[in-house]
Amino acid sequence: MADYRQMWADLNMDLEKHDVLCEVLPEAFGGVFLSQEKRPEGMDFYDFVVSEIHGVRPSELIEHQKQGGKVFGTFCVYVPDEVVFAAGGIAAGLCGGSQFWVPGGEKVLPINTCALIKASVGARLDKTCPFFQIPDMYVGETTCDGKKKAWEILAGEVPFHVIDIPQMKRDKDIAAFEGEIMEFIQIVEKVTGNKVTPEKLGQGIKLINEKRRALQRLYNARKATPVPISGKDALLVTQIAFYDDPARCAQMANRLAEELEQRISQQEGVFPADAVRIMVSGTPMAIPNWKIHHLVETAGAAVVVEEACTGTRYFENLVDESGQTLEEQVRALAERYMKTNCACFTPNPGRIDDIIRMAKEYKVDGIIDVNLQFCNLYSTESYLVKQALAEQNLPSIHIETDYSEQDYEQLRTRIEAFLEMLRK
Repeated sequence: MADYRQMWADLNMDLEKHDVLCEVLPEAFGGVFLSQEKRPEGMDFYDFVVSEIHGVRPSELIEHQKQGGKVFGTFCVYVPDEVVFAAGGIAAGLCGGSQFWVPGGEKVLPINTCALIKASVGARLDKTCPFFQIPDMYVGETTCDGKKKAWEILAGEVPFHVIDIPQMKRDKDIAAFEGEIMEFIQIVEKVTGNKVTPEKLGQGIKLINEKRRALQRLYNARKATPVPISGKDALLVTQIAFYDDPARCAQMANRLAEELEQRISQQEGVFPADAVRIMVSGTPMAIPNWKIHHLVETAGAAVVVEEACTGTRYFENLVDESGQTLEEQVRALAERYMKTNCACFTPNPGRIDDIIRMAKEYKVDGIIDVNLQFCNLYSTESYLVKQALAEQNLPSIHIETDYSEQDYEQLRTRIEAFLEMLRK
């Protein structure tokens, strides 16, 4: 990694504690990713991003601020990035995926809070992640009770805006979300000093749609047999997409997808054609959370799709680009985002329909439904998921875990047993 120490110091980071993280991450990444065989050449870009994870993109965000721009740190796939970019700002996804940050969060949060929330709060309070230090504003949402209260804590650190997510999907709920987007536009305009015009918002919609199309193309390649890319690598691409420049993200994902399509035409894969094909569904897997994928793939199976916010929920639906007025565009945004099937909704048959549909599209042999411990939403919904999958004769296993390594061997045993059952 290049020398970014002065930049980190200027961000008032805890350099001594941050050094510990910088020492651990390269070894962890190398053991999970660089040991793979037959990796696509297009993964070199993503390897570089991780090698400079707290340097290259943060320095770009800081340069944007020096030029008078604003940075918005976002915590959820329901935050409409299109609005931020339409106002000349940059939206950078946050969410902590490392056990390293959890103790910092536990200083102010109950222990029985999910690891993602604890890590996100800890990354800010401990001042050990530049992405959490840089934003001019944080943008959260109301998908779960744990997040809602965590936002109140983080609001004491950084200006914070909360978008209210309706908990049902009726016409009046979509209309309510339109109102939330309109209010968000006003907030973003005030922070940036720039007006969100129909022309600018139209450009923002096309920009983010192009990123979604590129990720869709990448995931479509994973439907092939043999699979041309590991699940770990595909997950890494999506994780990085949350905070990378959208245009660059689309460019690099398309470049990688083109290589994968070439592999498919030549029947080249990273796993044997008869490898067990697994879907991972459930809670988000924020970087650097690669535990389940690593366990599955070191056991010889291939993760071919993620029904998760760090998966298909992030990019599957596009925003209608035909709107000419701000009202039409906001309606299109509301309709698109409300198609996303988070477990916060009730009733929520759409998520189960998604899992069953993708199991067929990706020729899945089994589903691993993964929930972060203490995530009541997904853990409770897992009962209905398991019931529906059994009716479809789709084998599944439910796993609850966190970011620590304490359950690693236990999970390995359970996953290997599940895979062995699928092979019979």
